[in-house]
Amino acid sequence: MAFDPVSFFGNPANAPPIAALLGWKLLEFDADKGWIKVGFEPKPDFLNPAGLVQGGMLVAMLDDTVGPAVIVASNGQAYTTTIDLHTHFLRPVKLGPITTEATVTRLGRSVAFTEARLFDSEGRLCARATSSASVGPMPGGANA
Repeated sequence: MAFDPVSFFGNPANAPPIAALLGWKLLEFDADKGWIKVGFEPKPDFLNPAGLVQGGMLVAMLDDTVGPAVIVASNGQAYTTTIDLHTHFLRPVKLGPITTEATVTRLGRSVAFTEARLFDSEGRLCARATSSASVGPMPGGANA
């Protein structure tokens, strides 16, 4: 049976609690390019004292995009744990829908390298990140 990202990510059994907290939603993907686009719905609880989405929450969104990008690029065979995630904050983010995109730049047997970008509700680039992650088998298998 072929891996179907829409069915896999749409199955609540496959969604970790952090995905629900962040308001994670698969928007688009291209498995051949190792690319994924995800939407997030930040909550007022994510705001810092300045009324902006706290940077750690933005990093969590980027992290929760690069991992699924590897799942898509590997046809549901690989799962990652983050080794390093380096983020550049380019502009503050106000409360509103957020989109992220990630691309797998190299998928090896033991390490994956990815790049990600985060956009605010006006489509402005607000953060970008690079990541390396340890690669292992998908827990329970992709079709579980």
